[in-house]
Amino acid sequence: MRIATKLRLASIAISIVLALPLAHAQAAAGGPGDQFRDTSMLKLPAGQHAAILEFEDLECPACAHAFPIVHAALDRYKIPLIRHDFPLAQHIWSRDAAITARYLEDKVSPTLAQSFRGDVFAAQQSINSKEDLQNFTHSWFTRHSQMMPFVMDPSGRFAAEVQADQTLGERLGVIHTPSIFVLAPHGWTQVVDVSQLYSVIDNALAQTPAAPAAKNNVRKPAPTTVQH
Repeated sequence: MRIATKLRLASIAISIVLALPLAHAQAAAGGPGDQFRDTSMLKLPAGQHAAILEFEDLECPACAHAFPIVHAALDRYKIPLIRHDFPLAQHIWSRDAAITARYLEDKVSPTLAQSFRGDVFAAQQSINSKEDLQNFTHSWFTRHSQMMPFVMDPSGRFAAEVQADQTLGERLGVIHTPSIFVLAPHGWTQVVDVSQLYSVIDNALAQTPAAPAAKNNVRKPAPTTVQH
């Protein structure tokens, strides 16, 4: 292949890369962002002005730190959370905890499932084994007037839901938790430092087009005729 042809093909390739839409370009707040593979799932749900998407691990101390901050932001801005479980391989009980949270969400109440997740995060320091988790879960069900099933997931349904989330995260290229994103009308931002979450949401909401001003339909009075 001649040098001129090679240069021409290289120029075309560069032009294609530069032409990619900015909505797919990675942005990060609070530090260097991660490198992702398939970001097609980082899309704002229809009808929303902003949303938080998070991959979390119930055994992850950083996730425990982020949990109250994320949920305070949800309450403040009234935006949705798209949460995915992503139990890390080195954590011995996080998958079981996620399966219990899915059981509560699907079979009992999403509100109780949310409470369970928050309480697990708060109790992380005292849960050092699967047996500790089992004892914690039994006590938690009792305190919340719930009957803990003898087998939490006999059909494997909830384990499959957790695995589907993990597979999605692997497709994206998630390598740690929490991985938090703010979805906006014109793209997404990875929130590396959770203390930057509010400012990123503010920027996302600023992308929302202002509503057009209402037209003034009040009829002007007819000019008064003064007779002399």
